[in-house]
Amino acid sequence: MAEQLRWVKTHCARMDHGGCGLLVGVKDNKIVQIKGDPEGYLNQGYTCYKGRVSADRISHTDRLRYPLKRAGKRGEGKWQRISWDQALDECAENLLNLKEKYGAQAVAFGVGMPKGLEHFVLIRLANTFGSPNVVASQDVCHAPREVSGMHTCGFYPIADLHNPTKLIMSWASNVLSNNEEGQIASNVWQQLKNGARMIVVDPRRTELADKAELWLQLRPGTDNALALGFIHVIIEESLYDKEFVSKYTYGFEELASHVKPYSPNYVSRITWVPAELIRKAARLYAAAKPAALQWGNAIEHTINVFDTTRALICLMAITGNLEVPGGNINAHDPKIMGLGEFVRADLIPNKRKEMIGAYHGTIPRMMTVPPAYFRQAVLEETPYPVRGYYCLCTNPMVAWADSTVSYETFMKLDFIAVADIFMTPTAAMADIVFPVAHQYEMNDIGHYGLGHGMILARPKVVEPPEECWPDIKIMNELGKRISSPEYWHDNHEDFLEDLLRPAGLSYSEFAQKGYLKGPDRFREYETKGFRTPTGKVELKLSTAEKFKLKALPAYTALPEEENPDYPLILSSAKSHYYLVSSYRWVEKLRQKQPDPVVEIHPETAAAHGIDEGDRVIIETANGQITQTARITDIVHPRVISAALGWWFPEGDPSQQYGWREANFNMLTSMSKLGQEFGTPNIKNIPCRICKV
Repeated sequence: MAEQLRWVKTHCARMDHGGCGLLVGVKDNKIVQIKGDPEGYLNQGYTCYKGRVSADRISHTDRLRYPLKRAGKRGEGKWQRISWDQALDECAENLLNLKEKYGAQAVAFGVGMPKGLEHFVLIRLANTFGSPNVVASQDVCHAPREVSGMHTCGFYPIADLHNPTKLIMSWASNVLSNNEEGQIASNVWQQLKNGARMIVVDPRRTELADKAELWLQLRPGTDNALALGFIHVIIEESLYDKEFVSKYTYGFEELASHVKPYSPNYVSRITWVPAELIRKAARLYAAAKPAALQWGNAIEHTINVFDTTRALICLMAITGNLEVPGGNINAHDPKIMGLGEFVRADLIPNKRKEMIGAYHGTIPRMMTVPPAYFRQAVLEETPYPVRGYYCLCTNPMVAWADSTVSYETFMKLDFIAVADIFMTPTAAMADIVFPVAHQYEMNDIGHYGLGHGMILARPKVVEPPEECWPDIKIMNELGKRISSPEYWHDNHEDFLEDLLRPAGLSYSEFAQKGYLKGPDRFREYETKGFRTPTGKVELKLSTAEKFKLKALPAYTALPEEENPDYPLILSSAKSHYYLVSSYRWVEKLRQKQPDPVVEIHPETAAAHGIDEGDRVIIETANGQITQTARITDIVHPRVISAALGWWFPEGDPSQQYGWREANFNMLTSMSKLGQEFGTPNIKNIPCRICKV
């Protein structure tokens, strides 16, 4: 007898970082409809097109459905089907052999952006194995904002879009297109309906910019200069919150003296934003009480990211917008297991000193290895040889800057294991490939460890294919083979129970609730101060000399020098329809955006003889690719915005599915890196274009 349609409450995942509440309609173990949950805490019924078609990820005919072992040369696309026991045993044998020969640090464990508990189980796997090296894309996503916050004010200051605010300043963020950690378009819409004003800072005229009172179209990669220009105006015109500054900040006089040169006229020449518009925006932000600064991860895409994040936190602080409702807040977690306990940090107490990043002097509290330094360790064996790599939820062949170096790295490694739902360019380079269950096919918890003070229930909706396992199960079984079994469970889902135990909930009870949110605690600094060495917001870092950091945020130069041979400036923007390099195989998404598109201003296109739909060669000093022209005035005449994350699932397996053809990161380089986070320049790159 056929099953009646039933509706399951869950949360979106792996399409972006938003976490919309969803209602998923299921019949006969198939998802037939997805819609937004009107009771969703973050979205109140909203969901994007990606979310509504997200079940199509799991039904593709080319989906990985059983473990594979490489049968030909690396990257040749020839595979042998093997059993799960063989896959796990061979993976374990290779990792343990490398550990015996070179030490545990010779194996790196890789992950993309956190999508669920798998991120933290992977860290546990590395810790129990004894490796300090977890390689993640955090150098260009999230960590600079979070870690700079920890050093400056003692927490990660997130925009509070749940309490009334007078103004939202959206800086390098476009939640109408791409939701960010816990920040959903519906929250912004509600604030605007309630009368909040809006400033948008973005090189592109986004959908959000069209809704804004002021749009500041800055030159890509000059965010630090613009933020310092804001601070200059606010201090020079005495618009700062004098009581907060006097009682709760450290180094204000030094900051005030330091920003004197950053007049709007000076900053305008750097950023291309008119001086009067800088003054107007700074005054508007300073006058709004409270104001929320919603910052996106695009500010983390140059070597100057530390200056930018520090300057923006200083801006929040001097206007009194830290730890106030409707401003930028410290989000407190609910009663759940702490990260350190979950990942068994106690097993590797010297991680900070032993990890690859320590050799390069990355900033304290940056606990993952930047991809550039991982690749140097493989290719140059500095600070020590790295020979093995296990990764999940990531596609570094396309996603990391300088893709050619990534290819060289994977060719040199002795052993690679990849867990994925689909054969990607990275999985194509592996020795063992594990087929994974996807979001709707497993019980999971979202938003753990992201600093937004909440966790979201993602209960299983349908059963996975017989041989597709959740990442957590794969690592639980691998962990028993490469470390002491005492650190692992008989049933991998016990990790969910562990995390929730302090809350007094079982996973099934949590799934009924839907989410847990920590308590709102505002203005705790009035009684406790800030969790910094001085107990205040450190506009000037008291630890600068100790950690070899800049005491004050600065602008010294463009991320890349101007080059007359490459007169245009290359930037990029995330697509509505994909998550960086993911889901090019989902037909409904591919129909919406079938080709990689480069946005070119009409004046620039005319000067180069380029028409709408033409194939265009984009070239930098590092390489060249081909994308399709879209003629639009949403970009500056001197800027082109290319598509990110492109490869072609329909392409030749022996060529790793065309990862060179249109991949943005063929144009980027890891030759220049920011000291603090190992961040490369993936914005403001000199380039040139021509019609194919």
